[in-house]
Amino acid sequence: MSINSKVSEDGKTVTIAVSGKFDFQLYDEFRSSYVDTQGAGVQYVVDLSGTDYLDSSALGMLLLLREHAGGEGSRIDIVNASADVKKILDVANFGKLFEIA
Repeated sequence: MSINSKVSEDGKTVTIAVSGKFDFQLYDEFRSSYVDTQGAGVQYVVDLSGTDYLDSSALGMLLLLREHAGGEGSRIDIVNASADVKKILDVANFGKLFEIA
């Protein structure tokens, strides 16, 4: 389980990659990956290609990221999720809050 984050040179895009199980054990690391970024006006990309599981605490962490990014006006893309992870996101209606690709 780990989080890797990368900020683009212009500071306009933050990519956060989650590996392994995305659960409460990653709370501090996930929050640290974006807390020092600008927030509103920044595009966030959450790459779940290495994620094989997520639980309700991970959904909560994604909502906290959305709040940091500006709420309804935010731009957060969730990319490369497996079919199982997409199913969880769909059941939680996260497609209404995030761009899921």
